[in-house]
Amino acid sequence: MFTTALPNKGNPRKGSIDIRSLHDETISKDIDYSLFGVEPRENSEPSMGSDNGISIDEVSFGILFDVDGVLARGSTPLDPAKKAMEKLKDSEGNLKVPVAFVTNACNRSADKARQISNWFDINIAPEQVIHAPTPAKLLREFHDKHTLVIGQEHRLEIAQELGFSNLCTIEAVKEAYPLLDMVDHTNRVRVAGNINNCTGNPDFPKVDVILLIGEPLRWETDLQLLVDLLLTEGLPSQAPRDPHMVRQLPIVACNMDLVFMAEACMPRFGHGAFLLCLEALYHKITGKDLIYQNLIGKPCEITYRFAEHTVVSIARKMGISRPIKRLYFFGDNPSVDIVGANLYDRYIKKKDNNANIFDLPMSRVIPVSEKLHEQTVEDCHSLLVGTGVYRYDSERISEDCRESTNGTYHGHRDIKHEPELTRPHRFVRDVSEGIDYIFCKEGAKTMENYDLVHTV
Repeated sequence: MFTTALPNKGNPRKGSIDIRSLHDETISKDIDYSLFGVEPRENSEPSMGSDNGISIDEVSFGILFDVDGVLARGSTPLDPAKKAMEKLKDSEGNLKVPVAFVTNACNRSADKARQISNWFDINIAPEQVIHAPTPAKLLREFHDKHTLVIGQEHRLEIAQELGFSNLCTIEAVKEAYPLLDMVDHTNRVRVAGNINNCTGNPDFPKVDVILLIGEPLRWETDLQLLVDLLLTEGLPSQAPRDPHMVRQLPIVACNMDLVFMAEACMPRFGHGAFLLCLEALYHKITGKDLIYQNLIGKPCEITYRFAEHTVVSIARKMGISRPIKRLYFFGDNPSVDIVGANLYDRYIKKKDNNANIFDLPMSRVIPVSEKLHEQTVEDCHSLLVGTGVYRYDSERISEDCRESTNGTYHGHRDIKHEPELTRPHRFVRDVSEGIDYIFCKEGAKTMENYDLVHTV
């Protein structure tokens, strides 16, 4: 995952938000459930059954979970997540609330759904898992175009799952144009010894769209051939007369995370780092900024809009007929999860006020699609947990979970740096505590006292 901005509390950076300072205001150590009209169980963990006045036909909210750092670390589920999922089940083990899982990873949805199902002994459908590329299902104008897919394992299957039907890989481009890949010295030697038979494939179709779903294995080869395709409008059989005048191919990029946290002691480069390299090379050669047709994945608004659509679909299948009015998003990364949820909350508010919501960069505009359910959500509440990237309970915030002290912004250039957006609606120690909070909020028969006690 992307590392988060955690400034030194004693010497905060100008314009930064010290999330740790929110803790005393927002953590719910001893909730007085009577304020919400909810009677806690004997173990002080409220349920969502009929005993607290909520039945499935009264549900008007949905819950979105990031996965790594919220529900699990790697392939191991967290104990608070197990408790949280038990609270969400009815007596027959079925979920009582519409739930979806939103991650910037890039996997096959069926694989992730199976993993989550096994973790928590619940039935999760592939449609409930939203990976970084998933909202590309809305980009139907590109689905039948000849599309180059960049990524690693299962990239063709993933693209097909999204609806793309006419696909190729960088390996196919390399085979069709063997003289292009000179950064691969093995290929250079092979070509030099057989130059007369390296004329390429004149029947290889022009590339129409570039779909970047994840960082490739061999960055240097992919960067070289991607720039070649961008300079030749997808047909690199002849050099352009003027690279400054070439019309750029549409680029759809999924997941802009510059770095992510794995098992190593320091963050690892993510797909955002690959995009940064591509942008720099393209600008250096053409003098122009690389233009993205669409940016997809957290924190972009399209991902949260698609998540709302998914929650509504699940609610309808559960027999919930009321409009979904609120989304609760659990994340562990202020700079990605929380920023994204807050951006979507702002988008909703501007839309409701008939404000100009199309002042976004073109790459972040949510496409109009008849496939989407009507947008009914009025609030998107961001809940920050302390079990992943953000760790409030650490005595010392380690360097591997903090942006450098000079205030370097790690976000994508099409997403304005707004430190205040890293401020969550609420901090909770873990996802189990967060479910208690939601149940109290949603189960209350009267809400007069709520804002006085539990808002940030």
